[in-house]
Amino acid sequence: MKQLLNTLAIMIFLLPTITSWSATIQVTDASIQGNTTWTADNEYILNGLVFVENGETLTIEPGTVIKGKLGQGADASALVVARGGKIMAEGTAEAPIIFTAEEDDVNDPEDFGSTDRGMWGGLIVLGNATLNSPADSGSPITDNIEGIDINEPRGGFGGNDDADNSGVLRYISIRHGGTLIGADNEINGLTLGAVGSGTTIEFIEVFANLDDGIEFFGGTAEVKFASVSYCGDDSFDYDQGWRGKGQFWFTIQDGDGGDAGEHDGDIDDDTKTPLSKPTIYNATLIGAGKDSGNSKRVFNIRDNAGAMYYNSIFTDFNGRAIDIQDDSAGRAQAGDIDFRNNIWWSFGAGDTGESIANANAQYLFSETDRLNQIIDPQITAISRDYDAMLDPRPMAGSPALSNALLALPAGDDFFVNVDFQGAFGTWNWLSGWTAMASGGYISNEEGTIPTVDPLPVAISIRAEVGSLMLEFVSESNVTYQLQSTTDFSSWTAEGEALIGTGESISIVLPAQGSLNFFRILAQ
Repeated sequence: MKQLLNTLAIMIFLLPTITSWSATIQVTDASIQGNTTWTADNEYILNGLVFVENGETLTIEPGTVIKGKLGQGADASALVVARGGKIMAEGTAEAPIIFTAEEDDVNDPEDFGSTDRGMWGGLIVLGNATLNSPADSGSPITDNIEGIDINEPRGGFGGNDDADNSGVLRYISIRHGGTLIGADNEINGLTLGAVGSGTTIEFIEVFANLDDGIEFFGGTAEVKFASVSYCGDDSFDYDQGWRGKGQFWFTIQDGDGGDAGEHDGDIDDDTKTPLSKPTIYNATLIGAGKDSGNSKRVFNIRDNAGAMYYNSIFTDFNGRAIDIQDDSAGRAQAGDIDFRNNIWWSFGAGDTGESIANANAQYLFSETDRLNQIIDPQITAISRDYDAMLDPRPMAGSPALSNALLALPAGDDFFVNVDFQGAFGTWNWLSGWTAMASGGYISNEEGTIPTVDPLPVAISIRAEVGSLMLEFVSESNVTYQLQSTTDFSSWTAEGEALIGTGESISIVLPAQGSLNFFRILAQ
């Protein structure tokens, strides 16, 4: 579907995947000074904690490989984007940006697998968005992120800017991390501490992390197309008042994993606001197996947390589907724990609402207008082996392709309107760029990429000396082509087609001697 606009978007340069490097560059905390670019023709080795500090920007080219040295405690290696710093890591499906362990040969799919965890730290991004605790830190509330010494000031996070922008993470694969930093304390694959909604986070993979896959500590971060697989603890964890959004979330666990969702409210006394209450559409969460014996659930909601999950699929867990702990029961009664139009299937605890939910969560199934159904979603294939058999898309005839769906929030341009439940329709968006794909765990059949109509945009026009300045907010992954005509019968392309990033875009149209008309074709 095409739509005519009358402005322009910025360009993303697509580079081929690099499989050999001109140089191996050892990176220390002193290596990033001001604005720094890491290029795909080099391999970068993190030595200890490497910070992108306030006022600095780290740009990482598509296809770049960053590796962390093995080490625990004070010797742990991780990349940390501090408050006020920015990371511009814009990979592509053809050339993802890979974070992994120093010993991992990314050109050999068989050297490291799903049980190789804790080989380095992870990626930590810290921002200035709002937290709800610890209240005794002052105003605005701030905290120090887990995994970094409390005396390190660059490990602080939190503020009062919920639209804070820490940069772009796109097509990022984070592998084999989660090193120990203390007793029962590991680094998450991707840690988001008070990250704001101005940050772009999409097409993210965390593979074989020793601790949680992705953990949100407060803030308003929004994450689209996220995969967490074979981690040693919870898949998606949040706390301290996270109020962001998510869509197209996927996990598959093995017997070593925790819950798919550990959802906490605050770290003080379970009364603090703003509440932890994100909104998630289109998740497919697969456990370690109905008969795995690990007793893990899909959801453990506690500490006064809320949770909103819609149009999703939850299946193949050994324990119950959902527990709402007593300290979050008030949130359920207030409507802050809301699950609708979801498919639930294959739990070791049973096959009825009474058996798969604790007493506080029974209403999710007894209130039939919620359309939470206990039926087989008919996922194409579930496998946790190195056999390329996992295919999380629904089969033809699956109820996930025909069930009633809960409408998206009106006027919210983060969410994409699709016609299926779960994270996948016909498009396997994990194909090609992930460790799941290159390592032989998931089917590499990409399927059909859905067509989405570009959203209408509001355009501002400002007269400059001898020119016009046009500006609008582009839509991520929409292609824009500037065209001109003098007679409206034939149109000529002006420059190359450009790809939107979700950011505000400006272009100058110079004054010309002849009368020209311009348009933008958005596709």
